[in-house]
Amino acid sequence: MSYNDSRSSADIDNRFDFHPATTAEKRGEHGSIREACKALAHDLDVKVPPGREKSLALTNLEQAMFWANAAIARQAEQ
Repeated sequence: MSYNDSRSSADIDNRFDFHPATTAEKRGEHGSIREACKALAHDLDVKVPPGREKSLALTNLEQAMFWANAAIARQAEQ
């Protein structure tokens, strides 16, 4: 028995395909997201004491950056 349909198959392809920044505008948006996240990461590094919580905060900020850039990259293709 198979549970997939054409929408789920297309969604999986979109999630796992490579999505290059094909325009200067997209490259700029990616850079803007990266720079904003980097600035916040440096701010957290200064203000938050070392430990598991700080590590998780930085990891989750990095994850947020990746998801935001994925949303930008995938936007025109949906």
